[in-house]
Amino acid sequence: MPDLIAVKNLRTYFETPRSQIKAVDGVSFSVAKGESVGLVGESGSGKSVLALSLLRLVPKPGKIVGGEIWLQDSEEGPPINLLSLTERQMRDVRGDKIAMIFQEPMTSLNPVFTIGNQIGEAIAQHQGGSRKEIRDRTLEMLDLVKIPHPHHRIDDYPHQLSGGQRQRVMIAMALACNPALCDEPTTALDVTIQAQILELLADLQARLKMALLMITHDFGVVAQVADRVLVMHDGHIVEEGTSLAVFKSPKHPYTQSLLKAIPTLKLE
Repeated sequence: MPDLIAVKNLRTYFETPRSQIKAVDGVSFSVAKGESVGLVGESGSGKSVLALSLLRLVPKPGKIVGGEIWLQDSEEGPPINLLSLTERQMRDVRGDKIAMIFQEPMTSLNPVFTIGNQIGEAIAQHQGGSRKEIRDRTLEMLDLVKIPHPHHRIDDYPHQLSGGQRQRVMIAMALACNPALCDEPTTALDVTIQAQILELLADLQARLKMALLMITHDFGVVAQVADRVLVMHDGHIVEEGTSLAVFKSPKHPYTQSLLKAIPTLKLE
């Protein structure tokens, strides 16, 4: 499969008065169209900074200091280097070509606007349309992510929804403009809701033919849906392979230690 996105020697550093933190240090990888890739590592490994780098949303004092991020924007045209785009051009990419599903719905959703307004805003910005067309598309997205009774829920506020429903709203916002690549964190959810969201994402990925970059510290999550695994440690990709190969025969000591930390149930 052709690459949808190809990252080459990406470096994202944080300059502090006392030191330079190399959060992402020479990372290279690719994600093919329709592929599901798991990016795994402990907190502080650099995986979240890597995700933000793809969207050029690295908070200060962080800065992308080198490398290339190539996105295949269309079937016919050549790929574009996202690091060469202006900020205005990047705003057209975010949400339309690449979407991020943020980890904390209650802090990512605006409490003073209805969920319909918030999903509709993303649609209006990237696709346009009349108020009726935007509302119809919003209802379609709520139905797609299996929010019950979307005609009644569209005018609800975030606090009126359960945690799982809020996460579904975040997914609807991310997918509203049919992005080619989606980044999915589920860390903040309990295991029951997490399983439902993973099942939903796998279904949506197949139906919408999008690529999925799953960023997590949980190998169990990756095992359920990822075709391929990238293991990140101290700003570097230390191991890469198919899910089966990495789980069955991990090569790097860090990967081996992560897999050993997975709890197992032994019955006598």
